[in-house]
Amino acid sequence: MRIKRGLVAVLAVAGAAIVAPMAGSASAATVATYNVWQWNVAGQKIHDNSTTDGLITVAANSIRNRGADFASFNEICWDQYKAMQSNLRASGWPEDVENFSRFEETYPSGHASTCGGDSLGVALFSQKPMGTALRYTLPDDGRTEKRKMLCAPLTALPHLVFCTTHITTYDADHPEYISNQITYVRDKLETLYAAGDTTITAGDFNSQPSYNRMDGIYSSAVDTAYNGDNTGHYHELDDTDTRCIGYGEWTDASRPDEGPCGLGVKIDFAFVRENKISGSYSGDSLDISTACGGVCSDHRILIGTVTVTIS
Repeated sequence: MRIKRGLVAVLAVAGAAIVAPMAGSASAATVATYNVWQWNVAGQKIHDNSTTDGLITVAANSIRNRGADFASFNEICWDQYKAMQSNLRASGWPEDVENFSRFEETYPSGHASTCGGDSLGVALFSQKPMGTALRYTLPDDGRTEKRKMLCAPLTALPHLVFCTTHITTYDADHPEYISNQITYVRDKLETLYAAGDTTITAGDFNSQPSYNRMDGIYSSAVDTAYNGDNTGHYHELDDTDTRCIGYGEWTDASRPDEGPCGLGVKIDFAFVRENKISGSYSGDSLDISTACGGVCSDHRILIGTVTVTIS
């Protein structure tokens, strides 16, 4: 972010920078750096709702070891969510042990074959206390699972909102289903932006960066051989990866040799609006642990670091 001289003074405060206005200028803003962590854990598909096969330990250790400020989960069962709460709480990771996580059901409880009859869903974890969650149901795709977008602000910084979502899979008979959901998420992010919020949004979009249906999210400044024709306003934290510039590193373990660069397929993302990014940003994906009696997921963990401006 370029700051005009004479308009602001920058003060370092507790790891963040408060951009304090000079007399007669706009209200103060905060500039702060956050580590983001995202994983589709396949809580039912691979773990059959288990909380004891290694998944909870692997995920919680990764969150702590990577210094995550925010963690986003997709396809997590309710029992696994509660086990993650217990693990992170016991290790002293959250500042407020009673207010650091949110869950939203996508696949309803009452189905014995899914999550032991409990809910499957998406979840957020934050090292700092969170405010009231924002819960959105994405456009319907005709399936039992109802896709959601879950967001929550920080209590101390209510204009910083962390979100997660899990977009439906592609339906050749109804390609509009997945496109409509992606557009809906984009529009909700823009509504939050118009209200003065800075959003950090992570999740599984079941789409590659180069797909036309992602063009409305990616910033038009992202224009490479591997991801072009973009019309949106968001950068993905790994879109500067020089091995596949504009696209990033693969996250889908089922297609490790595909993608436009032949280095695998990326379908998991962490997005921030371009004019809210202050300075550099970065992203990476991590090898899948095999400490769960085999592979711990069919997705790689996505991590990223970004400095943002918050009103």
